[in-house]
Amino acid sequence: MASSRCAPSGDGRGEERALTETYDFFQQGRDHLRSGRNAQATVALEKAKRREPSSRSIREALGIAYFRLGRFAEAETEFRALVELAPADEYAHYGLARSLVNQGKQEEAKPHIKLARSLRPRAESSQRLELPGDS
Repeated sequence: MASSRCAPSGDGRGEERALTETYDFFQQGRDHLRSGRNAQATVALEKAKRREPSSRSIREALGIAYFRLGRFAEAETEFRALVELAPADEYAHYGLARSLVNQGKQEEAKPHIKLARSLRPRAESSQRLELPGDS
């Protein structure tokens, strides 16, 4: 049965080509992020995510792009997936919390803020993670 992905040939070149294309999409997305072209970044990163949905690097970059575009529900989805993939990732909890706060979901964000603080306590991140009524 043929796949829409590069079907591996007997020598593994098809699989290698698929991985190379995924990496190229990821790098293209990161380049767009660095240049402030967040909408273009989402296009390349979504293509990479379709090929490698469990890639933490891809999910994080995509979450950042959506966040910068003000697409907080989509950023939440990416950071939530990242938290599931890497529960001890401080930045994943931080990104999820910020996405939730920007949607007015302060109560839902609080446990992620606390986790982010406990995983990597530092003064600057604690200040950025403050919420109204948070002690």
